[in-house]
Amino acid sequence: MAHEGLWEQLNKLDGTKTAQRAKCQYLTNPVRYIVTLLNAEYVVNLSDRNIFSVQSGSPQSAGHGRKASPSGLTVEPAEFLEQLCILAYLINAQDLPLADKLVGAETLPGGQFFFRGLHSLPTKKLEQAFGNRPEVLHQISAQFDAERCEFGDASIRLYVLPRLPLTIVIWRRCEEFDARASILFDQTAASQLPLDALLAAANLTVEALVKAFTESS
Repeated sequence: MAHEGLWEQLNKLDGTKTAQRAKCQYLTNPVRYIVTLLNAEYVVNLSDRNIFSVQSGSPQSAGHGRKASPSGLTVEPAEFLEQLCILAYLINAQDLPLADKLVGAETLPGGQFFFRGLHSLPTKKLEQAFGNRPEVLHQISAQFDAERCEFGDASIRLYVLPRLPLTIVIWRRCEEFDARASILFDQTAASQLPLDALLAAANLTVEALVKAFTESS
């Protein structure tokens, strides 16, 4: 089973306290958490160690592992990175206020050595998608409940998880300069997730934004 070690850690934690730390719901019968990831609700079932999202949709849209219910809700199993983010978050999240200070990944504890090479943040994908049309970032941001910021040529802040905001900044491509993109964290980010899960959260966010951009084109 994927992430078996994380499931073992989660099972040992007090559910009520975990939900308070992670700013999510804890329910019983069956025992489960309800966690918001990128503005979608995920159910974390401890009994069968299963995580899935529940979304509105029609039976015709079911597929690729999705199951549609008679009510029109679509149940979709969480993918590997989604599972990693959610489980690591439930285990590590802290009931802390945001520092409201933006930092780069390399300034987080251990980040200077971790976010390199294969572990680099996916900024190039943002540059390719939004470099010519940064304003599209603002147009698609509503579906993520994102807040518009005033950095670069376009920027937003969105919550990947209830205590983990990310700030995305795009600078437009022009004759003199290539497009540039930044992914910034609140200074408290490393208190909410370990570095590998922070990278997974950034990858999931960029994947969702690029997908929304493609669908809007």
